Amino acid sequence: MTTTVMPSPTSTGSDFAVLARRITGEGLMERQPAYYIARLSIVTLMFVGGWTAFVVIGSSWWQLVTAAFLAVTFAQIGLVAHDLAHRQVFRTKRPSAIAGRLAGNLCIGMSYGWWMDKHTRHHNNPNHDDLDPDVAPDVLIWATESALGRRGLKGFITRHQAALFFPLLTLLAVDLKVTSVKALRSGTVKQRGIESALLILHGVGYLAALLIVLSPLQAIVFLLVHQSLFGIYLGMTFAPNHKGMPHPSGDEDFLRKQVLTSRNVYGNWLTDAALGGLNYQIEHHLFPAMPTPNLRKAQPIVQAYCAEIGVPYEQTSLVASYRQALQHLHSVSEPARAEHRAR
Repeated sequence: MTTTVMPSPTSTGSDFAVLARRITGEGLMERQPAYYIARLSIVTLMFVGGWTAFVVIGSSWWQLVTAAFLAVTFAQIGLVAHDLAHRQVFRTKRPSAIAGRLAGNLCIGMSYGWWMDKHTRHHNNPNHDDLDPDVAPDVLIWATESALGRRGLKGFITRHQAALFFPLLTLLAVDLKVTSVKALRSGTVKQRGIESALLILHGVGYLAALLIVLSPLQAIVFLLVHQSLFGIYLGMTFAPNHKGMPHPSGDEDFLRKQVLTSRNVYGNWLTDAALGGLNYQIEHHLFPAMPTPNLRKAQPIVQAYCAEIGVPYEQTSLVASYRQALQHLHSVSEPARAEHRAR
């Protein structure tokens, strides 16, 4: 399954079809091999360089710097895997899947097949309470009705989820690994044998490196720092995109379903690099297969077209996007706090 989701307009005169013709006419759906050669080369050098530095530095508390660097590297590899899943890098499925499994399973310890299926469902129905797995009730609650009736630890987290959001991101990398293993054990992932082997190879290689090079205490601290920072960074790249935006009914047309539930983050080249182009979330959701460097060029076209047809287009700063997400978390958990006070 691929995460390249494209609508099927009922007529050539649909709102999305008009926009698609403008985008295609500007050549913005064309491949950008030079960009991806450079980006993949940089990320590969970061990965190889980080682990080389790890071996050279040896048993030292300076390895915490290496842990932080590798956390950034792992998140950047995750962003590359995202682009591979959308076939932005390669045109066909096979090379995209091979590279995706190497990046996801082998390099960062996450099932590429499981994540791709989950992300496909998100793209098909972003922010839909019943159909988008990213807003399904879990540790965090994104819809008010899901917050009621929770007890114990889950209830405590729900009542204080806005304050606990960033601390909980420290567990995201571990959650990705645990969920990946569960998905592989359930047999729902395609190429289960290959994915399992690559995931085991990652785990054995990662733990062996830590235990061989570092003292036991250093290995534990390195693992905690590395995985925590990796989770925080990865979570912070996705949190600004939809959290706190409207939850659709599912009856909206493709263009409105994607635009109204998404939020762009403005910035500069550093923002683009840090977020892997996901700061152009509206354009990405409308045109998932569009190469990352073209999203910036598509942004003014999409924004102008939305103004032309009267569709709200949300764009804010990175800090403001986090503030809106946290405000939404606090708001939807208020009934849970009221329920707790009434007991």
